[in-house]
Amino acid sequence: MPANLFKWAARAILVVGIYLVCGFLDGVKDRWYVFTPESLHALAQAAVREHPGDIDAIIPYIVSNLTAEYPSSTIALNTDSSEWVLSNAGGAMGAMYIIHASITEYLIIFGTPLGTEGHTGMHTVDDYFNILVGEQWAFDPPNLAREVYRPGDVHHLPRGGVKQYKCHEGCFALEYARGWVPLMLPFGLGDVFSSTLDYWSFYHTVRITARENIRNFLVGKI
Repeated sequence: MPANLFKWAARAILVVGIYLVCGFLDGVKDRWYVFTPESLHALAQAAVREHPGDIDAIIPYIVSNLTAEYPSSTIALNTDSSEWVLSNAGGAMGAMYIIHASITEYLIIFGTPLGTEGHTGMHTVDDYFNILVGEQWAFDPPNLAREVYRPGDVHHLPRGGVKQYKCHEGCFALEYARGWVPLMLPFGLGDVFSSTLDYWSFYHTVRITARENIRNFLVGKI
């Protein structure tokens, strides 16, 4: 009996310790953010004004402005806009270009010329979906009216929130997430094992994400 009691006490202490460490890290994660939702929304709006409806011109406009604004000594950005990877998550499918990936932030271009629909997933991050071209709808019950987001708008999904969403044909967005990004990976990659079996896209997603995390870690960006 004493041995079992000691075992359960040790487990309880471990659980409490993990909870306290996670709570501490969650409280200080803001110090590692480099981007702000407001500055990225302003950049997306400027890109839409400069090149309305032209995603091929909007993407280099955004990337060039980001590289001019944020020095490589502070944050690593992926400027190779040919690195598009198919993405299946929550029943929706599109493609993404990963501009930045670190433990606490990611920044991507996501979209599809065909249109898609699915579940947002429930996440430990705040997600900001800045529409560049096309249109996105969202449904957040018990509000039975659809939400509509057009170029220049931002759709904010708060941490822990869930919605149904639909990207219409030709919808592309600058998506920014801040929080504990690694905890999103089961949602982002789970469809590979449960339905698509697209291990080639899985490989490239993991390869690019790991590479960009390492590049950022080497300059002190967590």
